[in-house]
Amino acid sequence: MTSSTDPGTVSPRPPLTRQRVLQAALALADRGGIESLSMRKLAQELGVEAMSLYHHVANKDEILDGLVDMVFGEIALPSGPDWRSAMRRRAVSAREALRRHPWATPLMESRAAPGPANLRHHDAVLGALRGAGFPVELAAHAYSLLDAYIYGFALQEASLPFGTPEETAEVASSIMAGMAAGAYPHLTELVVEHVLQPGYDYGDEFRFGIELLLDGLERALGDQGSGPGGRPQ
Repeated sequence: MTSSTDPGTVSPRPPLTRQRVLQAALALADRGGIESLSMRKLAQELGVEAMSLYHHVANKDEILDGLVDMVFGEIALPSGPDWRSAMRRRAVSAREALRRHPWATPLMESRAAPGPANLRHHDAVLGALRGAGFPVELAAHAYSLLDAYIYGFALQEASLPFGTPEETAEVASSIMAGMAAGAYPHLTELVVEHVLQPGYDYGDEFRFGIELLLDGLERALGDQGSGPGGRPQ
């Protein structure tokens, strides 16, 4: 009989659980996009028969609900007395999560059966705004505006043909090489005086936009007579 300490012994496969199914689905989606996710491919990923999955998830929709909930679970919940700082941290954390899982952006608000992390996240954002004195209607406007910007930026960022500063410079230089001299002066100015400058990072556009939105929301809150909004110096 082979000893359990024999180096040739094959370790038993860990039991299949709902969490293992979702973790494997997350890895599959991260590698190949959400379109690569199917029950058959997921079963292959786990080394089981497809029918085994149905003991843990009812169907692909339940998997998608679970994946969205996992991504929401990665986003920092807003906290602290300064609502601007809380919303800023939450926005930056959301963008980082969506960069890790670019397939998730179109799904984040689309699920009809949201999970606990999803619901907890929405409740915490609204709670932070209400706690800062935002009336219900203004809190709804603020949430909608911030999410439109976060998800829209994430979609745009995921579609860009560059990711690193080196790739940015390479793509910009390639585009400029195909442009007739003087044909697009404003584009040329943007590329030469901004994009190709040392330290350029497209992510800085996100931070600039968030500050503009927070400025506007702070003014709107002030118009409600609810105080200064705690803008950091």
